[in-house]
Amino acid sequence: MLIGLAIRDVVLAESLDLAFGSGLTVLTGETGAGKSIVLDALGLALGARGEVGLVRRGATQASASAVFAPTADHPVWSLLEEKGLAFDVGEDLVLRRLLTADGRSRAFVNDQATGVAVLREVGEMLVQVHGQHQTVGLLDARTHGPLLDAYGGLQDAVADCAGAWRAWRAAVEAADALERDQSVSAAERDELSSRLTELDRLGPRQGEEAALAEERAMLAAAERAIGDIGAAREAFGGDGLSSRLGHAYRSLGRARERTIAAGVAAESSAPSFLQAAAEAVDRTLIEAAEAEAAIDRAAEAFCLEPGRLDDAEARLFALRAAARKLDVTVDELPAARVALAERLAAIDGGEERTLSAKHSAADARSAYLAAAARLGQHRTAAGKRLSAAVQAELAALHLGKARFEIALESLPEGRMGPAGGERVEFRIATLAGAPLAPLASIASGGELARLALAIEVVIAAAGGVQPLMIFDEVDQGVGGAVADAVGQRLARLAKGAQVLVVTHSPQVAARGDDHLLVAKQGRGTAEHSAVEKLSPPSREEEIARMLSGETITEAARAAARALLAA
Repeated sequence: MLIGLAIRDVVLAESLDLAFGSGLTVLTGETGAGKSIVLDALGLALGARGEVGLVRRGATQASASAVFAPTADHPVWSLLEEKGLAFDVGEDLVLRRLLTADGRSRAFVNDQATGVAVLREVGEMLVQVHGQHQTVGLLDARTHGPLLDAYGGLQDAVADCAGAWRAWRAAVEAADALERDQSVSAAERDELSSRLTELDRLGPRQGEEAALAEERAMLAAAERAIGDIGAAREAFGGDGLSSRLGHAYRSLGRARERTIAAGVAAESSAPSFLQAAAEAVDRTLIEAAEAEAAIDRAAEAFCLEPGRLDDAEARLFALRAAARKLDVTVDELPAARVALAERLAAIDGGEERTLSAKHSAADARSAYLAAAARLGQHRTAAGKRLSAAVQAELAALHLGKARFEIALESLPEGRMGPAGGERVEFRIATLAGAPLAPLASIASGGELARLALAIEVVIAAAGGVQPLMIFDEVDQGVGGAVADAVGQRLARLAKGAQVLVVTHSPQVAARGDDHLLVAKQGRGTAEHSAVEKLSPPSREEEIARMLSGETITEAARAAARALLAA
C-alpha cells in the first residue's frame, strides 16, 4: 500500500507532500493543472525513465520519494534480500529518486544507494499502472500466465509442476554426472588399480612409520656398537694383547729356568722376582681371557639379523614414497587405500548406476510432463472462464465490439520449464471482424486502460489483485452510463485493493473514498501545482464543476449530490 508521496521540483510541483489511504483515491483538476505530475513523480520514484524535462525550471534537481507499507508476507522483502538491501519486515519501505538538471540520476531504497534497474524491479512488485501511455505489466505477456493462475486458483498445480520440474532437472544432472564419470573412468581405473596394487603389496599399518623410524634408529646404534665391540675383540686376537702376554709369560719362565740352572739363585733374588713377574703375567692372562669372553658374550647379546637395518630402511622409504604419490601422510595410507578401493568399486559399478540414474531421470521426466499436462488442462478451463468473464465486462465499458480471448500456445519440450508447457497470452480484437492480436496492438490508451480494468475486476473477484493499481484517465472518450460503469468497477476493485485514478469524469470521481484536487496557483514563472484533499462540501463543488464547467449551477450541484449519494 502506498501511504505517502513527497515531490520536490518536478515540473510545476515545487513542494508537495501527499498522503494516501486505502480504497479508491481519485485525482481531478482542470486540464493543465498538473494531474499528470503526480503520476510522473510516482513513476520517477518507481524507477521510470527520468526525462530532464521533469526538473522544474530554475531548479538544480528534482526528487520524488514514495513510501509504501507492504504486508509482512509480501514478496518484495525477498527481492530486497536478494539484492542485498537492508530492511525490517513490517516497517515502511521508501523508494527515492533524484534527477539533476544535467540528466544524472540516483536511486535509493530505504536511503541505500542502488541502481535504477533495481528500483524499477522493486516498483513493479508494488504497483501496476494502466494509463494513456503505458500499462505496466499487462502488455508484457510474461505476466499473463501468473494472472491466469491467480484467477483459476491454480497455485497448488503450479507448485506441483515446478517441483516436478526441479526433480527432473536434478535427476538429469545426476545421470549426466555419472555418465561423465564413466567417460573418463577407463584411464582413471588403470591408475587406481596400479596404486591400489602398490598399497596392497605394501600393506601399510597405522602407526608403522613411527615404529620403523624407532627401529631404524635402534638398529643403526646397535651396528655401530657391534663395530666398536669388534675392534675391542681384535685387540685380543692374533698378535694382540693375549698373544703378547703369552709370549711374555713364556719368556719369563725361560729366564727363571736359566737363572736357576746357572746357580744364580743362591746368590741373588732374581729368580724370585722373575717368579713374581711370571705370576703377575699369568694373572693378567687369566683376566684378559675373562675380558675376551665378556666381549664375546656382549657381541652375542645383540642378536642382529643380517640385513635387518637395510630391510627396515627400505620399507620406511617405500611407505614415504607411496604417501608422497597420494599426497597423504604415511599414517593416512590405510585410509587412502580404503578410499581408492571404494572409488574403484564405484567406477566398476558406475555403468549399472548410470543406467539406473537414466531410468530415474526418465521417470522424473514422465512425472513432470504429467504435472505440466494437468496444469495445462486447468489453465485451459480457467482461460475459458476468464475470457468469458472479461468479455461480459466489455460492453458496459464501451468495448462492446471487442473480442477478448486467452491463447495458450503449447511449447516444445525443450522450451518447457517450471511454469509448465504453454505460453499464455491475452489477445483482443477491438473492431468487428478484426483478427485477435496481442494487447499492445490496441491503439487507444483509453481502450487499453478499460480492458485492464475489466481484467483486474474479474481477477479481483477471484481473490487475486495487485496491492496498488493506478488508472490514468481510464474514462477517456466515454461518458454517461459508460463512465458510471467504469466508476462502479473501480469502486468494486478498490474493496480489496488500493486504487488510484486520474479522471475527468464526475461519475468516476463520485465513487472515490478520497478525493484529491490538483490546481494551478500563481502566475507566469511563479506558477506551481498544488494538491488539496477535499472535504465533503468541497468535493460536491468540484464534481459540480466537472458537470457544468466554469459556471457552476444549482442544477449541477444537485446532480453532484445525486452522484455522491448513489
